[in-house]
Amino acid sequence: MNKKHNHIENWYVKYFVLFCLFFVLGCSNTKYLPEGDLLYTGGSVTVKDSLIKKKQRKALETELEDLLRPKPNKQFLGLRPKLWIYNIAGEPKKQKGTRYWLRNKVGEAPVLFSKVDLDYNASVLRNFTENRGYFKTRVSADSTVRNKRVTAEYTVIPKKQYIIKSVTFPDDSLAMSRIIGRSSRRSLLKVGKPYDLDIIKAERERIDARLKEKGYFYFNPDYLLAQVDSSKGDHEVKIRLVIKPDTPPKALTAYKINNIFVYPNYSLSNDSVVYRRKNITKYKDFTIIDTTETFKPRVYDRTIYFKKGDLYNRKDHNLTLNRFVNLGTFSFVKNEFKPSDSIKNALDSYYYLTLLPKKFIRVEVLGKTNSASYTGTELNVNWNNRNLLKGAELFTVSVFGGADFQLGGVNKGKNIYKLGAETSLTWPRFITPFNIEGNSEYVPRTKATLRYEYQKRTQLYALNSFNTSFGYLWKENIRKEHQLNVIDVTYVSPNHVTPEYLEDIKDDAALGKVIEKQLIFGPTYNYTYTNTMQKRRKNTIYFNGELDLAGNITGLVTGADYKDNVKTIFDVPFSQYVKIRTDFRHYLKLGKESELASRLIVGAGIAYGNSRTLPTSKQFVVGGTNSIRAFRARTLGPGSYVIPPTTNNNYTPDQSADLKLEFNTEYRAKLFSIVRGAVFIDAGNIWLLHADPDKPGAEISKDFMKQMAIGAGAGLRFDLSFLVLRTDLAFPLRNPALPDGQRWVIDDINFGSGPWRKDNLILNIAIGYPF
Repeated sequence: MNKKHNHIENWYVKYFVLFCLFFVLGCSNTKYLPEGDLLYTGGSVTVKDSLIKKKQRKALETELEDLLRPKPNKQFLGLRPKLWIYNIAGEPKKQKGTRYWLRNKVGEAPVLFSKVDLDYNASVLRNFTENRGYFKTRVSADSTVRNKRVTAEYTVIPKKQYIIKSVTFPDDSLAMSRIIGRSSRRSLLKVGKPYDLDIIKAERERIDARLKEKGYFYFNPDYLLAQVDSSKGDHEVKIRLVIKPDTPPKALTAYKINNIFVYPNYSLSNDSVVYRRKNITKYKDFTIIDTTETFKPRVYDRTIYFKKGDLYNRKDHNLTLNRFVNLGTFSFVKNEFKPSDSIKNALDSYYYLTLLPKKFIRVEVLGKTNSASYTGTELNVNWNNRNLLKGAELFTVSVFGGADFQLGGVNKGKNIYKLGAETSLTWPRFITPFNIEGNSEYVPRTKATLRYEYQKRTQLYALNSFNTSFGYLWKENIRKEHQLNVIDVTYVSPNHVTPEYLEDIKDDAALGKVIEKQLIFGPTYNYTYTNTMQKRRKNTIYFNGELDLAGNITGLVTGADYKDNVKTIFDVPFSQYVKIRTDFRHYLKLGKESELASRLIVGAGIAYGNSRTLPTSKQFVVGGTNSIRAFRARTLGPGSYVIPPTTNNNYTPDQSADLKLEFNTEYRAKLFSIVRGAVFIDAGNIWLLHADPDKPGAEISKDFMKQMAIGAGAGLRFDLSFLVLRTDLAFPLRNPALPDGQRWVIDDINFGSGPWRKDNLILNIAIGYPF
């Protein structure tokens, strides 16, 4: 028999063994069932009604099936591996050891048909359907047994759905009723829409929320009654909302705020302590009870939205609590309202605040690897003071160090070491020449930072980097966030440049820009919008935009021009440019445990005036674990540029440029337990804005799309809740470094070839999702 037939025969043997294994896994699950019982494998619901559109009928069936209980054993590829593990582990003799762990932690007990109540499930389906307006629905249940397995089948036959004919709101003489009436245009109950009990409940909640904004502290939705009349009309209902007659008088009364008490150093142990007069401070409308003068009184004035005499409203109530939490100094925040003893229809407000430790140290140890074959570690030690100046200021001092090693490849021996320190002070307010009061539940912040970093690239060069910034951070709401640095200064100075690197600059002039002294100053602005926290939405987005302006005013005032009038500060030419970067992401939920995630990055930097090109540290790069994963980090581009084979470098220099375009999309789905899988496609490149004779093909042109790199791959994500460990295996589909007409390399893919795998397969290991 020749080698080809041998190969085919081996494949048949492998498939046969795999089939037998799957068969054993499937059949053995019923072997251990209790005598006379069956394995419940799930239920299905069929809605029979010719009046309901097919799409609506399928949606209703999906909702109803989700109500069925119990849920069957979890499946993977049609099998039940967790049930199989439970069975083969057997009953452990003691509550510890491997068998106990396998059976009770990894495995899953069988879901028996004896635990399924068909009549109960039928009543749940009937109630749910009638609550949607399908009155007098009939539900029948049956079961099918096959090979010791049983499924449940439910048939739902609804009547014609009832429609809302009219909605009437309270019309009595109460002030509350007038408020409800004025808000009726925002009602969730719409004439012509189907009757839905959930919508009625939501409408009661809406009215309650509206009344809470008007001082009705003691009102609640249960005091509203929805009277439904279905006796007249053709499958129509009249809904009348009324205030229940037995509603207590205090629920019908609007309350104002009287006294406001704050306990900023509260704990259960001193709850009953008698405070002395010296511990009580009066400040504006607040009475502060504090034995240690923990905060300056103005902290409460900026945080508490209520003032004496204000009408109670839930918005200010929640804003105050959220701002106390967002100060970052309290572990527990409690608020109580009590009827005032001195004023009728008034509330005294009490705030009980439990402090976090004022000073603390956080140590972080990180392990990392990237697609350029660097493996390393990093240590960060942070000392924090949460209340440095008694205004809830956060003062942080950090020291950090790390090393990246490459034990093989072209960069072997070119290890990277870094060491540095950073100190920052964050105020929980805007510090400006004029008064700005935020009205968000999130505390606005002013932050000043000073940072130094020393980075050493063995056998090449070292860089000293200094940075200082002063700016503002604020959130409009949970979706919109801003960061504005009005001052952002960076100074980079080279050190210990080796003769080897100086020699390499002769072959590649771009390497010289890496070790140039850099002085960058100017404002930066960052805006983020996201609604990805809304898990029930089918479509969610994330957008981040950055604007970086360097040396603009200074360059214009001094008339700086890199051609014949370069200006310097402390003998260092300052950078002048405009840089914009946008990052847009879209997440499409395809199922309960699957989604399609996509990202588009567009970036452009334009140097002018005092600079011909962007500083190296501000240029764009592509490739790597969070970019185009089929190409090693920082090695792709620009354009179709290829490092000449005559270059004497024994390392791969970073490639950067002025323009960037990148697109990524990946399908994500849960496989089992904590394991999730993904398949992805990445595309993009970077380009220079101006032609560089030393880098042919690197500049942007009308044919830039022909220079797009494309890669694909698959990966696993291990979701441990507190972190996600990611492994991606990628390979190129299109390589712009190849001659035009030869860039598509799909036909070259050969997973069975060792040389191909070595040259093309890129393993990325990272923490977190790429986007």
